[in-house]
Amino acid sequence: MSKSKGFSDTAAGRYSLALYELASEANVLSDVEDHSLSFINLIASSEDFKSLIKNPTNSKDDQFNALRKISEQYKLNDLLTKFLSFLVSKRRFFYVDNILKSFVETCSAKRGELKAELTSAKDLTEDEVNSIKEELTENFSSKIKLNYKYDKSLIGGLIVQVGSTMVDTSIKNKLQQIENRMIEA
Repeated sequence: MSKSKGFSDTAAGRYSLALYELASEANVLSDVEDHSLSFINLIASSEDFKSLIKNPTNSKDDQFNALRKISEQYKLNDLLTKFLSFLVSKRRFFYVDNILKSFVETCSAKRGELKAELTSAKDLTEDEVNSIKEELTENFSSKIKLNYKYDKSLIGGLIVQVGSTMVDTSIKNKLQQIENRMIEA
């Protein structure tokens, strides 16, 4: 099972790197990245589309038709549309979510951005999230690409992870630590 998972990650990485190089050579990197993010969001928001991608019984023609309609409706970059069509033709379209996410991460890494996760017990405003992002950028002396999530189960506080560094000030974590000490005693 883990062998298969490794292959899928490796294949996704290779395809995403190929897309990065093609987009870079054609000077459309920004467009392809933006359209890739839109495509990723479409997959996440539509169960029907996700099923069309993941279900191996769907024909190439059905996938090509759906891709053509999406490309026209969202005015996807031609290079991205051709790349996605290539994935369909090679029966690799079920990797598209992983490939595009890997592509976006590659773009971010090539710009020198660090990936950070912010989880908050309180629903933060855009200004608050930007303020935290600026603080992290200053502290880590690098651009930060921040992924923000709201999780009321934390009760209070924040969890911030930048690379391998994690700071957990959540009340949930503090209660867990107290519980662990009580069990050990």
